[in-house]
Amino acid sequence: MVAPLTTEQRTDALASLPHWIYDAHRRAFYRRILLKDFSAAIGLMMRVALEAEKADHHPEWTNVYNKLDIWLTTHDAGDVSERDVNLAKVIDALV
Repeated sequence: MVAPLTTEQRTDALASLPHWIYDAHRRAFYRRILLKDFSAAIGLMMRVALEAEKADHHPEWTNVYNKLDIWLTTHDAGDVSERDVNLAKVIDALV
């Protein structure tokens, strides 16, 4: 079982992830990314998917044309965990 972040840890993590917010309803980190077009959005999704697979930690996401909405949560923890922080940093680097 993966441990969820404490409120303090979550606040500290978000301070280092300026494009992300905490979605309390979904108990997840959330980010919206606007890209040039659909091809750019799908390309980013593919790059994230490869990294997520390596980390064995997968995002919840939706895509509409150039808009990509991403939620990161750790279902085993029932909230966000260090795994979500790490994947958010990878996503930020890919953007």
